[in-house]
Amino acid sequence: MKHSGLLLILGIIIALIPGAMALNVVTTTSVLWDPVQEIGGDDVNVVYIADPTVCPHLQGDILPGLIQKNAENLEKADLFLAHNASMDIATMQAIEKFRDSNGYGKTTWEVLKPDTVWNTPDTAVELADTVLGWLKAADTTKANAFEERAQAYKEKIMAAGNLTDEEKGLLTKKYAVAIAWQRDSVENWLGINVIDVFAPEFALGGNKTPAKIVDALKADPQKLYALDLLPGGGKIYVIENMQSGEMAKGIAEALEDMAIYSNRVIFTNFPKSVEGVNSIPDVLKYNKNLILQ
Repeated sequence: MKHSGLLLILGIIIALIPGAMALNVVTTTSVLWDPVQEIGGDDVNVVYIADPTVCPHLQGDILPGLIQKNAENLEKADLFLAHNASMDIATMQAIEKFRDSNGYGKTTWEVLKPDTVWNTPDTAVELADTVLGWLKAADTTKANAFEERAQAYKEKIMAAGNLTDEEKGLLTKKYAVAIAWQRDSVENWLGINVIDVFAPEFALGGNKTPAKIVDALKADPQKLYALDLLPGGGKIYVIENMQSGEMAKGIAEALEDMAIYSNRVIFTNFPKSVEGVNSIPDVLKYNKNLILQ
């Protein structure tokens, strides 16, 4: 009886300690980390592995250090979340290798649907719903708390991405050459007219590299002049993606050579990549304000 009484008391004490019975979650990126920590609250302990300032598929040299930094979390994790896309396959493999070599057991992943994006309000809400489903399945006892936090989180997303009528009017008059990864946010959320997209050599069949975009712009300058984009008449935004590295400098310079005023801006796709940008709602606000300001 004494032992059972002590165990009962110990159980009550543990239950009263914040985070003591929390779900331990590891995500490949800060994109997945953000909805987990927002929806999970004190009922989860979550870490991300990849450096948010660099595309995960470019982190081969630093991955061992990032893995070692999170060794304890990788040992005790209850749930592993990933995009399962080209950008984070290397991170997934590094996690699996580390756990295998240390005898931590099989690593079972929950992964997003192919081509999932999160850089518009609507797609960010869809991501939140996916994460909510994972957390509820992992800990059914906290389902109601997860749902309440998910609703509050989705309201934050929609508020951050909201555009006033005045802002919509301004944005629909603007033009952009945008990196392919940001086309959806630029065109379908912000309403900016995308006249062309660019991408690295490995994407879009290699047909949309910055050099090829420059050739196309120079081959048909009347297409741009018809938009009334001569100095004093407007501007073209050249929109890059921070995690993809500097790619569009040549495009901006080519437009300048053609006497067309351009404004080169760098969007981000990842929370924690810029000071003060700590969540997906912050990402939306940050990108929107780069254009509006």
